[in-house]
Amino acid sequence: MENIERFRVDVSQAELDELQGRLRRTRWAGRLPGQDWQRGVPVEYLRELVDYWQDGYDWRAQEARLNAFPQFTTVIDGQRIHFIHVRSAKADAVPLIMTHSWPNTVAEFMDVINPLVEAGFDVVAPSLPGFGFSPFPEPADERPWSIVRVAHTWAVLMERLGYERYGAHGNDAGALVTPQLAALYPDRVIGSHITAGLGVPTGVPGELDGASEEELAGLAKLGALFAGGSGYGTYLANRVQTLAYGFVDSPVAQLAYLVERFQEFDGWAGVETVGRDQLLTNASIYWLTGTGGSSSWTYYEGAAGMPIDQKAVPTGVSHGGYPIMRSIAERGNDIVHWAGYHASSHMVAMVDPAGLVDSITTFFAVGSKPA
Repeated sequence: MENIERFRVDVSQAELDELQGRLRRTRWAGRLPGQDWQRGVPVEYLRELVDYWQDGYDWRAQEARLNAFPQFTTVIDGQRIHFIHVRSAKADAVPLIMTHSWPNTVAEFMDVINPLVEAGFDVVAPSLPGFGFSPFPEPADERPWSIVRVAHTWAVLMERLGYERYGAHGNDAGALVTPQLAALYPDRVIGSHITAGLGVPTGVPGELDGASEEELAGLAKLGALFAGGSGYGTYLANRVQTLAYGFVDSPVAQLAYLVERFQEFDGWAGVETVGRDQLLTNASIYWLTGTGGSSSWTYYEGAAGMPIDQKAVPTGVSHGGYPIMRSIAERGNDIVHWAGYHASSHMVAMVDPAGLVDSITTFFAVGSKPA
């Protein structure tokens, strides 16, 4: 396997001590008037979370969890790509490339990799370029990254690993990459499985006829989020370099930004849908790799949005939202699996790992064609 090197997460104690020192020296903002979360992350909540980051969270334990998976790096198109690669013991294992979400890291998949391997998949889980352990080089490549460029990169990675035919799964940013990979390489991709994103109303007359109040309320919420929500998307698309200074200089600024995205996407207040160790592992990886700004390329390169429609290969959707959306999604996609689960979250692999594994396994019907 050419140009592939072993990799281990190995953060020095000096780096961890420096993080703790910065946390202790945080200059805290005062509490502004207004209700919690409506003006941003509440001070009391964030201080409590930072206290846990200092006194309760165990990075070494999470580092060990990551290092329990075989990890590698390779250079493709000038970019170092980090990836987890776990082979199944089953002779008829289905290769599966899994693409994580934004604002997340490959650690998103820690609870689903082993169950998928046991179910008969060879799992390849790369870190997106500019994310976590796949940082951009210095100076950064001036050529823009796009969903298409990532899809081509994934095809090279799978070819380099010796896989001629394989499945693909993606969440959020990964749900953009996955159908793009399928559309570009239908002779290699046997199926495209994503979490939500398909079936957004297009304005065609009558397409919402018969929708329930619950469905319409969900679509209104989705529309509000895409209209700007807190306004983060517009800023990332235009001035992400400005935010990057705070991300790499203040771990609390980085944490606050990530927590607000998780809260905004999942709508929680006071009770997280994602566990605190998961939140802090995500934040720690961003901080330790300095990729808070570079991971936002999906916005400033204009790559953020919805998955493309494609009928080149079968499509499966899990945690796909409201049933009304399936009829819309089927216009441009060969939908052969649509699994709804009670756990509704932007971070599906973290919140409902068992449901996600079940959906992926059902879709690919391991050892046969997707069904």
